[in-house]
Amino acid sequence: MLKIFKITAVLEGISYLVLFSNMLFIKPSNFELYHTLLYPIGMSHGVLFIAYVLLAILVKKSQKWSLKTLAIILAASLIPFGAFYVEKKYLKNV
Repeated sequence: MLKIFKITAVLEGISYLVLFSNMLFIKPSNFELYHTLLYPIGMSHGVLFIAYVLLAILVKKSQKWSLKTLAIILAASLIPFGAFYVEKKYLKNV
């Protein structure tokens, strides 16, 4: 379960950055391409985000994380590059 969470954390972080790059770089230059990419990127990020949160809650019990650690891990999913921080600090032994 921990390995699946690690993979999901990395994929969620990548999808978050791709979503931001679509918003910041493609939107001003090509509005039509922006709308074409928005739905699939947004949907994949949403699914990965939900999986990240659910897996974090499930892994909490097996890893014996405190509520503070779980709160840090969940808050990191809202910050760009936060999922990579979680992967490096809390999931490095996988």
